[in-house]
Amino acid sequence: MPSRRSNRLAGIAALAGLVLAGQAVQAKETPPEASAPIQIGTFSGAYLAARIAETDNDLAGATDYYRRALDFDPDNKQLQQSLMLALIAQGKFDQALPLADRLKTEPEVERFSRVALAVDAIRKKEYSAAETWLKLALESDLDRLISSLMTGWAKLGGGDAAGAVSYLEKIEGPEWYTLFTTYHRALIADNAGLADKADKAYAEALENVSAGGAAPDTWIRSAEAYAGFLARKGEKDKAMEVLAKADDFAQGRLPIVALREAIEQGKPVPHLVDGARSGATEVLLNLGTALNRGGGEAFVRLYLQYALALEPDNDQALLQLAGVAEMQKDAEEAIAFYRRIPVSSPLKHVSELQLGLNLADLGRHDEAIVHLKALLDGDPNDMRAYLALGGVYALKQDYRNAAQLYDKAVERLPNPVRENWNIFYQRGIAYERLKEWSKAEPNFRKALELFPDQPQVLNYLGYSWVDMNTNLDEGLEMIQKAVDLRPSDGYIVDSLGWAYYRLGRFDDAVRELERAVSLKPDDPVLNDHLGDAYWRVGRRLEATFQWRHAKDMKAEPDVMASVEKKLKEGLPPLPEKAAAEAPKETPQPAIAGPETPAPQEQKGEAAPAAQPAAAAVTVTPVPAAYKVRAGQSLWSIAVETLGDGNRYREILNLNPQLRGDPGRIVPGQELKLPAGN
Repeated sequence: MPSRRSNRLAGIAALAGLVLAGQAVQAKETPPEASAPIQIGTFSGAYLAARIAETDNDLAGATDYYRRALDFDPDNKQLQQSLMLALIAQGKFDQALPLADRLKTEPEVERFSRVALAVDAIRKKEYSAAETWLKLALESDLDRLISSLMTGWAKLGGGDAAGAVSYLEKIEGPEWYTLFTTYHRALIADNAGLADKADKAYAEALENVSAGGAAPDTWIRSAEAYAGFLARKGEKDKAMEVLAKADDFAQGRLPIVALREAIEQGKPVPHLVDGARSGATEVLLNLGTALNRGGGEAFVRLYLQYALALEPDNDQALLQLAGVAEMQKDAEEAIAFYRRIPVSSPLKHVSELQLGLNLADLGRHDEAIVHLKALLDGDPNDMRAYLALGGVYALKQDYRNAAQLYDKAVERLPNPVRENWNIFYQRGIAYERLKEWSKAEPNFRKALELFPDQPQVLNYLGYSWVDMNTNLDEGLEMIQKAVDLRPSDGYIVDSLGWAYYRLGRFDDAVRELERAVSLKPDDPVLNDHLGDAYWRVGRRLEATFQWRHAKDMKAEPDVMASVEKKLKEGLPPLPEKAAAEAPKETPQPAIAGPETPAPQEQKGEAAPAAQPAAAAVTVTPVPAAYKVRAGQSLWSIAVETLGDGNRYREILNLNPQLRGDPGRIVPGQELKLPAGN
């Protein structure tokens, strides 16, 4: 049951998709110093070319065209602003500073220009000047939080530690401010030697697990900083308790693993954030990664590049920016960011794994395999390395080597745990692609044993059964559960629709496949499937439209051949038992590709696509809240508390902080439940 779509392998440290990462296009192919002169003779032509380049995420090209437009109208503030932002987004911070200075009194852009000047002042240790630059005439809630936190760090840098803590205590704003202000108040007090204030603020941030659901990276950073603070005080046991809580929140985070080892071995634990420059960097990193989860993506790259202007070797910012490049399919830029991560960073190994996957994305499979094999030889127990190398074999459709590799991985797992589910899942896929179902199915079952209700596994195993016309009820139930758990995953919704199609339930198939295409409108396989379903329910004009649409998307050769045949001939008549047996000549469903193992998911995971509105359900919340435990899903909570997993939607509707996404729950988070359960 091979997937017919060309799926980008999920990386080991998968990150959310952003808007401003530069994708390699024409203007990017030539280094700036060797680029040909822009041959545009009018202002309007240069401006239009710049906007088109921006739309195409070609920041280098946009920069060239904006500069050309400024040749015609050098005092145009809008052009100056656009050029400044494009330069900062590319990491050309020093080139942007003259423009920032020219725009420092323009209210509409000062949230970027004055912050840039403040960043420059902080790195020069001109803290009084930084405070001045951070006074904005116009500011949103986000702008006010950034300027206020950075002002607190500037005060610390200027020697006013007590004033810095007091300033942060007085910050007022929406509820979502709390985690950020509390965390940075703790950091400043810690830096200033105000141990009691630091301890209190750190503990307050640690208890704010609900806010961690919206800003998980910041919450984890606060836990890491708190554990380090306690370790330096000699309170090793309390430090370990904090790290255990961090593991409950997001197991296997590499900085947490490294810190635990350092504490256990009695090694010195430095401050996570040390000094005003580091603190200002942390502000920009925290807000950049928080925005990375969805909403405000256009700002993310800017804030991360501000952070790098302060600390060019900041591993967290480099990792995030590499993820930006990956989501924009700019593997070369991603590789460049990964290479910059310092050797001393706990993230270096995982960045090397990601680097290998990006080599594969560039079609340099042999180079990727050599690179990843070397990493695996260095640590034969690293399950992430097996997944990365196995993913490259899968890209090459070398499933035999993939299966043999996963066999070796399983040999090193005498007592597999939940986080190892993906090894068995990928091993099952490899054997399924080799048509060795007797070896594949036990691996899928083992993955579900380790991680019950894992949506990808439910989807793959459930569809496999439907496809083979066996265990039909259980298979369809599995796929439906996967959809309930991942309602915004177009590929999983497609599997449900295609399962209905295979079972001859064409009206149901149309409903689900229309939903799948609305979630993933640019996938040729999903459009092809919808065309088939339309044909079977008599909507033949719409069927040919979907097939033509799939053809225009330049599908893989086998899908293209099938689509072209259907455009000429349509689908053949159904056999008499079509309700139970699907046509054999139609393509297989798109099954979502390898997923990053839970320990590395920030997931942060890119922000989910908007999902169709569910049927209206009127429910009344109970006063008492339910606290999420490690390993739970909304489905399992609905089973436990309401007796029916399908009622997870009621819980979702009662908790707007989840933004319609069941995957946003985290351990320790409090949820409202329906009354009368």
